[in-house]
Amino acid sequence: MADLIRLLPDHVANQIAAGEVVQRPASVVKELLENSVDAQASHIILVLKDAGRTLIQVTDDGLGMSPADARSAFERHATSKIRLADDLATIRTKGFRGEALASIAAIAQVELRTRERDQELGTRILIEGSRIKVTEPTACSPGTTIAVRSLFYNVPARRQFLKSDGVEMKHILDEFHRLAIAHPDLSFQLVHNDHEEYNMSTGSERQRIVQLYGRKYDERLVPVEEATDLMEVTGFVGKPEFAKRSRGEQYFFVNRRFIRSSYLDHAVRKAYDELVSRDNYPSWFLFIELDPAHIDINIHPTKTEIKFRDDRTVYAIVHAAVRRALGRFNIVPSLDFEPEPAILAAFGGDRPQAISPAVPAWRPNDLGAFTAPPRPSPAGWQQLFALQSDEGRDTETLTESDEATRIMPSREHAGTPGERPVFQLHGTYIMAQLRSGFMVVDQQRAHERILYERNLKLLERGVGTSQTELFPRHVELSAADLAMVEDVLPELRSMGFDLELFGGRTVQVNGMPAEAAEEDPTKLLEQLLEQLKHEKGDLRNERHHVLARGMAHSMAIRSGRVLATSEMHDLIDRLFACEMPYHTPGGKPTLITYGLDDLNKRFER
Repeated sequence: MADLIRLLPDHVANQIAAGEVVQRPASVVKELLENSVDAQASHIILVLKDAGRTLIQVTDDGLGMSPADARSAFERHATSKIRLADDLATIRTKGFRGEALASIAAIAQVELRTRERDQELGTRILIEGSRIKVTEPTACSPGTTIAVRSLFYNVPARRQFLKSDGVEMKHILDEFHRLAIAHPDLSFQLVHNDHEEYNMSTGSERQRIVQLYGRKYDERLVPVEEATDLMEVTGFVGKPEFAKRSRGEQYFFVNRRFIRSSYLDHAVRKAYDELVSRDNYPSWFLFIELDPAHIDINIHPTKTEIKFRDDRTVYAIVHAAVRRALGRFNIVPSLDFEPEPAILAAFGGDRPQAISPAVPAWRPNDLGAFTAPPRPSPAGWQQLFALQSDEGRDTETLTESDEATRIMPSREHAGTPGERPVFQLHGTYIMAQLRSGFMVVDQQRAHERILYERNLKLLERGVGTSQTELFPRHVELSAADLAMVEDVLPELRSMGFDLELFGGRTVQVNGMPAEAAEEDPTKLLEQLLEQLKHEKGDLRNERHHVLARGMAHSMAIRSGRVLATSEMHDLIDRLFACEMPYHTPGGKPTLITYGLDDLNKRFER
């Protein structure tokens, strides 16, 4: 029987190994940027074409390489970072495995130009599929330039699994942000499809965060400073009121290396207890410095997972540092002990002058602005008003299945709006009398359902009503958010946004949806983008639902808004004109009904 086991050729072994190191263009960007940092560069330029599919080029002014080092750099397990296994206990460089360049060269066309600072000529190497095609002297600037073209050109199955340019660009920006935040002492430049996305000079950590995310972040950050014998924790955490519904701005750096750690995530989230709900995520940019001997970074090829020798102590220090920072800046929840106006009126007292209303006054156009085309008569509300309770059945939350069997068409009892008793409770719920009991409507959820169905219809028609701004307003976005806006621009225009790309990372708002005319465009756009990040709707239909839901959630009237009787009637009428009036787009109930039988049982009648 012939021998079956044989040694794979180097180029095949490299292609297989590349699967661990290079999953997508962002993986290449990460490895090349880290090499530039390790080469002691002070200025790094990243140039991309088609989100890295066509070209990824990194240029630095670092140490450069000799001709021999340039050739050796593409060999597997060739590295200048370590000599012995014991060196891992003191490693502070980004890379050390010696796998990145060999893996990249196995599945792309790579050109390297490099020159040491004290040499007159540099070296040019051209590699395709692990095979060296050209090695020659060349004139170039000190430092190194690596151009990676046609990624996965010889592995078409991998190339087919790449996502859209917008998705791949988001992953690249994630890697770029991590390196840029970790090294504010270096200047970074990013150019994509001949458009400059970033050009950041050196500065402080706070300045780098502002350069990446915009000037608004300057007021959102709380500094963290904690030093112990074991480690030092510095950086910034976000104020609780700016927490978002999606992840994305949570960064841990250990010795300037970005890491992921659910254990440390829990330490920070625990510090925000009673300040931020579990559904929201505060921002943090935390830098941990400790002796490399106390950590193990040789766990995964991406080197974003590490082990701490004393993880409990690290947890306690991080938690205490964040908790102390939040407390030092007096960030505590505020409590409203203002008595109910009805109670004050009952005792003949006036509202104390020193206490201002907890919520802004109701604006008449908050409900009136969402006028819709001719709609069906709110027969459901009129039928519900004449609801007959079933004998021997508890009347709990009304569902669509109950509706078909329990609500009989009966318009003679519906009456005119003025004859339908309604009452607002705590500025949050609307109570309405039914023949068989009463109904409680959550005004915010009801309005959310109304706006959601309206927005869906606008998106389907592709035409929305916009109210022109007297003076155009400008909104500065991060590069990732700007790419997302460009991707959903037709849908935003369908909902009434009149937006124009102004240049750089700025969007000019010429008009807003009619019902959002008085809203802050920056806040509204951020909320919509957060909804998209949170739910990640890729298909057109899914994206329509995500946008409609996000817009409805952002624009729905909030708890605490005082409504006039006519506005309460109008809200209920519009709710029952909806196709699915009984639940929000997220599946939560908009109303609950209680029967007289329930009340009689509670009062033991």
